[in-house]
Amino acid sequence: MSTDFRLKETLPDLTERIVGTYSEMGSMNHLGHCPLPNYETVISITEDLKEILYPGYRRRDGLHLGNVTYHVGDLIDKLHDRLTSQIARAVCHDRGQNTICNPQKKFDFESLGQHKTLEFLGRLPGLRATLAMDVEAAYVGDPACKSYDEVIFCYPGLEAVTVYRLANILHRLGVPLIPRMMTEWAHGRTGIDIHPGATIGDHFFIDHGTGVVIGETCEIGNWVKLYQGVTLGALSFPTDEQGNLVRGTKRHPTIEDRVVIYANATVLGGETVIGREAVIGSNVWLTHSVPPGVTVTLEKPSHRMRGADGDELQPKPIAAKA
Repeated sequence: MSTDFRLKETLPDLTERIVGTYSEMGSMNHLGHCPLPNYETVISITEDLKEILYPGYRRRDGLHLGNVTYHVGDLIDKLHDRLTSQIARAVCHDRGQNTICNPQKKFDFESLGQHKTLEFLGRLPGLRATLAMDVEAAYVGDPACKSYDEVIFCYPGLEAVTVYRLANILHRLGVPLIPRMMTEWAHGRTGIDIHPGATIGDHFFIDHGTGVVIGETCEIGNWVKLYQGVTLGALSFPTDEQGNLVRGTKRHPTIEDRVVIYANATVLGGETVIGREAVIGSNVWLTHSVPPGVTVTLEKPSHRMRGADGDELQPKPIAAKA
């Protein structure tokens, strides 16, 4: 069946109907003259940053001490220009102004973007030292891991934590929008959702990772290990007298040093503190604090077994080896 081109005459009317919704539902479109941060550019910046943090593991191979300075210098130069522009856009939008697009206004968002960019890029050497500790924690914490190279190439936990640590620096510098864009991109790639506002110490390891959620006001110490499906979330969402959510409060738990939290455990609440060297077992639901060194598990579940004829069977104990 061939296309009936006469039916295309209805498309201008459809276009008018769609465009009409842009005025009716203005919260779902941005049609101002001042551009927002560009999503593809922000993700490209993130990939370039990972290329700097893990040289030789990403897009460019054949790197050595003779050419790596040129390679990194080229990336840094391009990052300076693109980050300056994207941060300027984000800050301008956050302040509700169009001055970046209006030369008659006095405030120079481009200059502010450059200063924040330079401060951010200046943190990269220290960030590499922190990420080296995260790589070490993954290697030490997983007996299936054969090398640091395997961690860097293959572990989604390191991917998510790397992007989080980059985004966290921008977040602390007061850059809006872009940190969330970065961590939600990593969330889509890894299944690990870390808010850029969370505070996470060194030697942090997420094993397997899918389904992990770490909220904005979480505080996590050093040498903490999480397994897949762990939620560090809010117990409730308080509202003000008008029924609006109260923001800026401590809503998520504190996890002290050397805590291990096993798969699908849920820890909720801003006043909840998991003490140093505690162990939280799988599927545990916690809304209260746990003292240091304590292990929390569910009671052993009972199993019911039926044969093909529907009769109840008794589980047979496994014979001990001589």
